[in-house]
Amino acid sequence: MDSEHTGSRRNRWTFLTNHARVLIAIARDPGIRLRDIAVDCGLTERTVQAIVTDLQADGYLTRTRDGRRNRYVVAPAARFRHPAEAGREIAGLLAYLAGPPAPGTDPDEPAARESGVRESAVREASDTASV
Repeated sequence: MDSEHTGSRRNRWTFLTNHARVLIAIARDPGIRLRDIAVDCGLTERTVQAIVTDLQADGYLTRTRDGRRNRYVVAPAARFRHPAEAGREIAGLLAYLAGPPAPGTDPDEPAARESGVRESAVREASDTASV
């Protein structure tokens, strides 16, 4: 039997789109560089740039300059696009997936990022969603 990672093409699908992965990466760290998103998501930097442009154009995030860096603000009240989820805000998905992983499930993640950036991103998403 083929495993999920070594099997046929049919077994290589995932639940989240690249757009969702990029948005979640930004929700975790609003000051993240596109280069780092590309590495985290297994995409090219050019693909990430195109996805960020799509997300901006459709109102899922805004970008501001912070010195030489970009800073992003996710719009948690934005709604899913697909008719099956139409009318639902993305805040719930972001809170669930951008939050810290369950203890012991992500050994490669640096502890500093766990406690600082992710918790603040989830708090910001929760605060904005409740407004």
